[in-house]
Amino acid sequence: MLRTTATLIALSMASATYAADFKVKLAGGWNGKTVPAGQHCKLHGGKGKTPPMVISGLPEGTEWVLVEYNDRDYKPLSKRGGHGSIGYPVKGSSAKLPAVKANSSKLAGGAFVHKRAKSKGKYASKGYLPPCSGGAGNRYFADVHAMNGKKKKLGSARVELGKY
Repeated sequence: MLRTTATLIALSMASATYAADFKVKLAGGWNGKTVPAGQHCKLHGGKGKTPPMVISGLPEGTEWVLVEYNDRDYKPLSKRGGHGSIGYPVKGSSAKLPAVKANSSKLAGGAFVHKRAKSKGKYASKGYLPPCSGGAGNRYFADVHAMNGKKKKLGSARVELGKY
């Protein structure tokens, strides 16, 4: 009985370490309800960049943040960074992630393309693909992961980006 209790306590502590709660807020005119004007893809006349984010409460040991951008309503781009995933170096328990250029593999501020968008043909991108549904009302979101130097997830959060 004592051994089982110790095992349960150890498992719950391990889960708590991974499930670290951190907060993500959008900035730069993004409200999570509607994609701001012009922040969509070039194919539909936009000049979109990633939404800037403010993060607080990052778990101890976080060295970088991985953001996976997705389209909830278009299945091929709906998970694991369908619209691309970008890494941002961070220090400490809070971070301000700047907006970075779409359709590019060269990013400012130490940010880097972790995986390019899964889109193809005229929608192909070297990195992040901004919302590109042509105003059809698709819903976009991002999964945000706190990562250590060994590429291990220390915690995750989801933020709604809005409809376009």
